[in-house]
Amino acid sequence: MSTPTAIARSSGTAAFATAVESALTQFFATRRATVQQLGPVFVEAADELELFVLRGGKRTRPSFAWTGWVGAGGDPNAADATAVLNACAALELVQACALIHDDIIDSSRTRRRFPTVHVDFEQRHRNRGWIGDPEHYGTSVAILVGDLALAWADDMVHASGLDPAVIARFAPVWSQMRTEVLGGQLLDIYGEAGGDESVEAAMRINRYKTAAYTVERPLHLGAAIADADPALIAAYRTFGTDIGIAFQLRDDLLGVFGDPAVTGKPSGDDLREGKRTVLLADALQRADLTDPAAAALLRASIGTDLDADQVERIRALLTDLGAVDEVERRITELTEQGLAAIEASSATASAKEQLRAMALAATRRAA
Repeated sequence: MSTPTAIARSSGTAAFATAVESALTQFFATRRATVQQLGPVFVEAADELELFVLRGGKRTRPSFAWTGWVGAGGDPNAADATAVLNACAALELVQACALIHDDIIDSSRTRRRFPTVHVDFEQRHRNRGWIGDPEHYGTSVAILVGDLALAWADDMVHASGLDPAVIARFAPVWSQMRTEVLGGQLLDIYGEAGGDESVEAAMRINRYKTAAYTVERPLHLGAAIADADPALIAAYRTFGTDIGIAFQLRDDLLGVFGDPAVTGKPSGDDLREGKRTVLLADALQRADLTDPAAAALLRASIGTDLDADQVERIRALLTDLGAVDEVERRITELTEQGLAAIEASSATASAKEQLRAMALAATRRAA
């Protein structure tokens, strides 16, 4: 794998992603003997998890954690740098758990242009002519594969090679992050079922479901490893919250307006799934005040099996109401706030430059 020295200036680049994937590959190899003892069924499930984790992704969370460590004085040339990289890479297993379970919750059929894990195992059941309901089997296996990812994330941290004193600083932040992402997912489910249409509720979901474990806590974890001072941790958390929410707001726009050839998801999928986004909440708020017919159409359409023409009509409505411009304004404002917080911090100059580039990449992306 790439050495920490080689990736010292490469957070967020292909070189860093390769180093993270090498660390993950080595970790999966250490699990193989235990997995094989449980027999071919478990081997198949573990192989699917490994394939899912290594098949794609930008390695955003490990990159923020690594940059947080370097920015707080961590030395990529030091003896403990490989252990730090291993701990940062474990975030990809938390991400795998979240994505696998999220795909079940959202009834998504594809992920990165491949069948989602539950759909894959559903098809395996069907192809083999097994007893019972293929869909239930696929869902059941995928839940366990997601659970395995979360369990192995903990294992990877503890096997990373970090000093016990560092683990003691790292563990409370890691624990908080896991709780926040699960809580954010529950808030999301509740929001859809309970029909909470407020912008405040959607922003709260963005804060905990995405921002906390995508940017804020990974930076915090890197800072904890480096034993950063409270002022830098506070700056990291402000930056992480603002940029993480802006990241999710961009994702909300892509979920409605994104090109399927770029995003890898069907056009308008978020509308069909009925996601309670800030985009939708703002549009409903505006429509209730100015266009009751548009509000009624939105409420009747969201969460239904919309065809291409209906998706295009909803897109036009969201644009005409001014909701798209409002989300873009929020993205710009949050990005500027986050960048100002990190610029005023004591982070190293190279980390500030890297975080600025990562923030802009996250909030201006097309996929």
